[in-house]
Amino acid sequence: MTRWLAYCASRALIRAIESTADWRVASRMHLARLVGGLLWQAARARRHVALTNLRLCFPELSEIDRQQIARTNFVWVARALLDHAVFARGARDDVARLVRVAGLEHLLAASNRPLLMIAPHFSGLNAGGVRINTELRGVSIYARQRSVAWDEWLLAIRSRFHAPQLIAREGFDLRAAIRAMKDGLPFYYLPDQDYGRQSSIFVPFLGVPAATIPMVPRLAKMTGAKVVMTVTEMTDDGYVLHVEPPWPDFPTDSVEADTVRVTREVERWVRRMPAQYLWTHKRFKTRPPGAAPVY
Repeated sequence: MTRWLAYCASRALIRAIESTADWRVASRMHLARLVGGLLWQAARARRHVALTNLRLCFPELSEIDRQQIARTNFVWVARALLDHAVFARGARDDVARLVRVAGLEHLLAASNRPLLMIAPHFSGLNAGGVRINTELRGVSIYARQRSVAWDEWLLAIRSRFHAPQLIAREGFDLRAAIRAMKDGLPFYYLPDQDYGRQSSIFVPFLGVPAATIPMVPRLAKMTGAKVVMTVTEMTDDGYVLHVEPPWPDFPTDSVEADTVRVTREVERWVRRMPAQYLWTHKRFKTRPPGAAPVY
């Protein structure tokens, strides 16, 4: 009974979100400020994680500045969730108007060739993925949601246009990713995740040791893929998906140096728009040997 009630409640919330599909972005932004403010007060555990991350990564800022970044981050996350109404109900042209692409030629030039798209954890991450799916079919890692209703909804959104090949994060199969890339499917890969100590190396992220899987250089070497940054920036009137030119001289002979380069590129974007990075993610959950937990 409890699960059924939770499912019904989730479906009701999803319908409420979808009802905003015809709203102007500015109207959803106004609602996001209200929702984000409520989340800031209610989600105490997430608030703690966000502020802890910001203290670690930006010790030079004042506590007031860090709190402002975190509060704004909650608003962007709320707006990103509300914008899923367009991704669920809007036509392809609606999605294209909401999410503009800067550098689309870099994606199209790699059509039917191995391509690795680095997509860091910014609040517009899903918007960028859906926008790419309006242009071409790709492959990405999928983390199953705890809520069955949310899981069904997000899968349906991802599959509306060029349905991507999804590889479950749980028990990730590297061979499946390699096969898909060699078949010409671009891989939308999130490099800034903590998968634990196994297979990870510690690379400084904004000065803090972070467990990082050296997946990008390994996949690039095994498949001959070009590597591009694909960062989705939220704006007051929508999104801009930034697709940068392929990296020259990558990979090198050093997996560690290449992984540091990936992290530096992510840092560059975090410094450009710090309030849009998902600070509520426990990026430093896995600590180096002997280091104390931070959360």
